[in-house]
Amino acid sequence: MKAEQISDVCTFHGEGPYWDPRRNELLLVDMMEGDVLVRHDDGSIDRHDVHPRLAGVIRGRASGGYVIGVERGFLFADESFSILEEGPTAFSDPAVRMNDGGCDTAGRFLCGSMGWEGEFGAGTLYSLGTDHSVSTVLTGGTISNGLHFSPSGDTAFYSDTPTGRIDALAYDVESGRFTDRRTFAVVEPALGMPDGMAIDAEGGIWTALYGGAAIARYDASGKLSELIHLPVTNVTACAFGGADLSTLFITTTQENVPEGSEPQAGALFAVEPGIAGAPLPMFRG
Repeated sequence: MKAEQISDVCTFHGEGPYWDPRRNELLLVDMMEGDVLVRHDDGSIDRHDVHPRLAGVIRGRASGGYVIGVERGFLFADESFSILEEGPTAFSDPAVRMNDGGCDTAGRFLCGSMGWEGEFGAGTLYSLGTDHSVSTVLTGGTISNGLHFSPSGDTAFYSDTPTGRIDALAYDVESGRFTDRRTFAVVEPALGMPDGMAIDAEGGIWTALYGGAAIARYDASGKLSELIHLPVTNVTACAFGGADLSTLFITTTQENVPEGSEPQAGALFAVEPGIAGAPLPMFRG
């Protein structure tokens, strides 16, 4: 399989791709610009400025519009991004920022933080409840990435990027708490570091390999089963979308790339992997 470039360079630090099944379009963030991008069927892209410093991750909101993880908390946006409503603040530490996240099957939005400089252990995983309360569900992470839940909701897949692992965390959907944690897959250092991820209908986990110029799939048993190479070193995240969730969309970044050395860095890519993605739950608050 080969990933094809499907856009011009449209981001400095592309992240958080999300397929919105209501509008049948791909959304993503240009993280450090604080922008949300919407890619239309014809390939054109609209850009919406939602935060002065950072937009980390976006998910659909069942009541309409979106929830976005921003620098220190959460933001709500309507479907046109013309109305922005400040949501709860999760923390006040200026040395820490939000990064990546996803929704559980009960409709909570879990979002993880990290130090601006990647300080060891500075990250926390927060849960935004449907009543807009914020609770802490995991501490001591460094770079929180790629949170997805199994269709039953009782297992979360999560990467703390510097560990080089994808972990599986047993999850009590009713209480919204983790009850156990184990290693699901180990990403060999030669492949790069696990970043944003997607989950397919067979229980496989697809992870972007930052520094590895590739996307890797680990099957339901945690075994490496696919490796898709890209012409960009720092691959940041991936998401299933398109008709029947049959396309894997991939974001990339210019971050930590010598200027001019990788002219495709910051563009979007896509591949048809032959396995459909699993539908993602929305935020119900």
